[in-house]
Amino acid sequence: MEQVIAEAKNLRISARKVRLVAKTLTGKKALISLEVLKYQPKKAGLLISKVIKSAIANATNNNKLDEKKLTIKEVVVNEGRPLKRFKPRSRGMAHSILKKSAHIKVVLEEVK
Repeated sequence: MEQVIAEAKNLRISARKVRLVAKTLTGKKALISLEVLKYQPKKAGLLISKVIKSAIANATNNNKLDEKKLTIKEVVVNEGRPLKRFKPRSRGMAHSILKKSAHIKVVLEEVK
């Protein structure tokens, strides 16, 4: 079974929020999971669907695989580098704000 990988890095959303959506997709057909994500009310649904579409395009164009036979083997969500910002506070102090980011990796495989 041939595997195809697609990644999106440094997305401006917390990895914890993306994992809530990603854990429901493992083992499903790629095209069916795109339909499910279309009606997902969370921002993570849109981001994951973009990565899945990219993986499907990689499979069909680069490896000549049939997109109807592709299933999601795994969806890996890791934390990215945080953006560091500072907010002014009283008496001349500044508190740091960490704006989190995420990396999404989708692995598809062809099931015969």
